[in-house]
Amino acid sequence: MGGNDRHAQIGTGLNGGMTDQSTATDRHGAVPADPSAVQDALVEWYEADHRSYPWRETTDPYEILVSEVMSQQTQLDRVVDAWEDFLDRWPTAAALAEADRSDVVGFWTSHSLGYNNRAKYLHEAAGQVVDDYDGEWPRDPDGLSDLMGVGPYTANAVASFAFNNGNAVVDTNVKRVLYRAFDVPDDDSEFEAAASKLMPGGQSRVWNNAIMELGGVACEKTPDCDGAQCPWREWCSAYETGDFTAPDVPTQPEFEGSRRQMRGRVISALKEYDELQLDQLGPRVRVDYAPEGEYGREWLRGLLEDLADDGLVDVENSDGEAVARLQR
Repeated sequence: MGGNDRHAQIGTGLNGGMTDQSTATDRHGAVPADPSAVQDALVEWYEADHRSYPWRETTDPYEILVSEVMSQQTQLDRVVDAWEDFLDRWPTAAALAEADRSDVVGFWTSHSLGYNNRAKYLHEAAGQVVDDYDGEWPRDPDGLSDLMGVGPYTANAVASFAFNNGNAVVDTNVKRVLYRAFDVPDDDSEFEAAASKLMPGGQSRVWNNAIMELGGVACEKTPDCDGAQCPWREWCSAYETGDFTAPDVPTQPEFEGSRRQMRGRVISALKEYDELQLDQLGPRVRVDYAPEGEYGREWLRGLLEDLADDGLVDVENSDGEAVARLQR
């Protein structure tokens, strides 16, 4: 069912019987003019019980940035071990800034944390904090956005969770919650306006954690309203009507056989062997590597050029042969 269809639907309410949507929106279907009751209900629900992640127990901006970057393509439960291992090895921004970048990239690849250029950017951001800010972190989203590889969402998350100084977070989970609960149209500006209206002033840390937890626990793709004791059932249009349509979400490309997977294999091989000629590297990246084939030298050179553009790999000629190595 398309998103626009839900506004005219006559559905079966979860509380029994047929419910006319136009009647339901007299009580539901819009962000309340006074959101205080909605705010209190969500914060109380979150503070009473929520999933425990170690980065929720810290206000250290470095530790929070590491968790945010790691979780961009990795499920949270898998991030925990990687996050703890990373901080054991590089416990501060200063320690990370002093590290060999190839070691940081190698860690990223070995823990299957997604695009390894994020490791490079994290390393560079740590260097910026040490060199450009004398170890003092920017405290607001605008300042944090100046760090390498830190986009608006990540900057706002760090500002919120480290300094309680962020704006309302709007991610996929939050969009789904707002769309279902208050019939917010599937439009980024509408989601941002609704999220901003709902967030209580000066409480970005607890609020953003709470509303993302709501989307991750109670209002998932398949909702668990009663089982998770969703605190917004009293106001929720979807709960009233039984229509749990969600905004369209772009699908993640398959990892197996992807260019991203091949990039990771290049990094892993070069970390193990230090440097390799193309025909030595190729079979370690693809078992079907053939120098003159579809997945041969030309294909591998293109992959290495991408990694070189990202500052991860160097390719040099030695005795007439191209040799690849990790940048140091």
